[in-house]
Amino acid sequence: MGFFSFVVEGENKPNALALQVKNKAPAEVQITAEQLLREAKERELELLPPPPQQKITDVEELNDYKLRKRKTFEDNIRKNRTVISNWIKYAQWEESLKEIQRARSIYERALDVDYRNVTLWLKYAEMEMKNRQVNHARNIWDRAITTLPRVNQFWYKYTYMEEMLGNVAGSRQVFERWMEWQPEEQAWHSYINFELRYKEVDRARTIYERFVIVHPDVKNWIKYARFEEKHCYFAHARKVYERAVEFFGEEHMDEHLYVAFAKFEENQKEFERVRVIYKYALDRIPKQDAQNLFKNYTIFEKKFGDRRGIEDIIVSKRRFQYEEEVKANPHNYDAWFDYLRLVESDADAETVREVYERAIANVPPIQEKRYWKRYIYLWINYALYEELEVKDPDRTRQVYQACIELLPHKKFTFAKIWLLYAQFEIRQKNLPLARRALGTSIGKCPKNKLFKGYIELELQLREFDRCRKLYEKFLEFAPENCTSWIKFAELETILGDIDRARAIYELAISQPRLDMPEVLWKSYIDFEIEQEEYEKTRNLYRRLLQRTQHVKVWISFAQFELSAGKEESLSRCRQIYEEANKAMRNCEEKEERVMLLESWKTFEEEFGTDSSKERIEKLMPEKIKKRRKLQAEDGSDAGWEEYYDYIFPEDTANQPNLKLLAMAKLWKKQQQESEAAEMDPDKDIDESQS
Repeated sequence: MGFFSFVVEGENKPNALALQVKNKAPAEVQITAEQLLREAKERELELLPPPPQQKITDVEELNDYKLRKRKTFEDNIRKNRTVISNWIKYAQWEESLKEIQRARSIYERALDVDYRNVTLWLKYAEMEMKNRQVNHARNIWDRAITTLPRVNQFWYKYTYMEEMLGNVAGSRQVFERWMEWQPEEQAWHSYINFELRYKEVDRARTIYERFVIVHPDVKNWIKYARFEEKHCYFAHARKVYERAVEFFGEEHMDEHLYVAFAKFEENQKEFERVRVIYKYALDRIPKQDAQNLFKNYTIFEKKFGDRRGIEDIIVSKRRFQYEEEVKANPHNYDAWFDYLRLVESDADAETVREVYERAIANVPPIQEKRYWKRYIYLWINYALYEELEVKDPDRTRQVYQACIELLPHKKFTFAKIWLLYAQFEIRQKNLPLARRALGTSIGKCPKNKLFKGYIELELQLREFDRCRKLYEKFLEFAPENCTSWIKFAELETILGDIDRARAIYELAISQPRLDMPEVLWKSYIDFEIEQEEYEKTRNLYRRLLQRTQHVKVWISFAQFELSAGKEESLSRCRQIYEEANKAMRNCEEKEERVMLLESWKTFEEEFGTDSSKERIEKLMPEKIKKRRKLQAEDGSDAGWEEYYDYIFPEDTANQPNLKLLAMAKLWKKQQQESEAAEMDPDKDIDESQS
């Protein structure tokens, strides 16, 4: 009884299928298609063993092997004739057996199927060339270029083969047939290079004549002219350039053509002709399209002409453009920078000063620092110009002082300008003025950069008393700056005043607010370790632990005790770990507690006994996966997420709920095993019979 009759019976008895399915609930363990594929891959169910190696001993076996292989290839071709790779494999196999005639037959059959396949033609011709069948190869290339004349690869291969065979006339004939199709530029270049390899310059010139007509681009005309110049036909080269200028006319003028023409005449020492070419082009080409032309004209005049005249023309032109820009927007400081760079490169000092004075007169209208950031560099550049270019220190000093007077120091200032002024005075060997400037800056507008710059200056001068006073002022201004406290203490340490350095550290850690307290405490602890004051270091750790119970502090404390190098160092280190473990039992961040226990375990593995190792193993937590409900920002449910939690044995003893949870998991596992046994009754029968 087939499937159809089964369906009919099911229609007559609607409850027949319902009686067969007892439980319609989904199975507890769902099997996905991905899981099935992964298991099949792991078990390597689809991997076929390699075919056994055969040794052919006589002709009969060889013929039988050939017959079987040919049948396999023919079957593959019969299944899908359009798969060209099957045809190529078949032909290459026949070629490997030196059955060239059979391979030809296969290639011909394949070409009947798909004559547009480029790879097929290439493989066919390569086979003939490989077996030194030159005429056959020529025949194939002829058919290929006749059938697919736009495939350049056929032409390249054909001409190369003829040239390698020494058949220059034949290769030239193929090139001529190719050029009739007016191919891309590279094909013409290949033909020209071919003729040049055989010193046929006249033929190459003829090809160039046809080339610039088929591809009338400026670059091709330039290549033609350079070809003539390279072979010392200067009159021909000049004629080519003139023809190109006439060909493109005034409607399609290109600056590259005129630049190349002018450079050619320059090489021929025809300087007047060069000037005529440049002026002719500049008068007719729009200025925005002639930047390169103008640049080359300038270079030429600098080499051979009146330098002053041409530079005046260029500078006046660009100056006019910049003047228009700064008139349109006087607060466009970038335009002022470009304008100043131009006049600095060419004009005299008075002109440059005039432009600088006009630029710095455009003070930002709003007293907000972000509007002044570009403007202040006008003053800096002005001062550097006066100092480095004009060599006028008095005027440089006036520029710095005028800038400092202009800045609204009550609202904001620029530490850079103060420090540059002080460095300028030091270069002028005027130390009192430099100190006065930095002192004024600290008095008017104290900033971290100013303090640091002033302290660095005094350190270079080895004025340590002044450095101490400056650090004191700095710390009065910014007592929360941990870096300043550390640098101050390091200075005292270098000077050998250990008690003073310790007092600075004590003052620092007693501050109510610090920006980086952990860095400060670490520096203090490292300082005491360097001084080998281990008791003081322990006291520091204890004081730090009163403020924070961070796990890294505990680990650092333990490592310090271990590195102390005394006999009781191991016991002290273990005691610290014990204290840390007790202190972190109520810690919400369980990862920190795990980090502590792992550090302790590493210590015990290296230095501990068997009993201590066993004890730390018992303290290690169990990693379990849990789920928790997520809520979106609007309070709606966002699903569930899985996360890992740690259950510590010490906590388990105090929490009976965890024991109940473990017993529930064990009961669930037993239930699953009993259900599995019920699902497989045949296994129980087999076991009872055995």
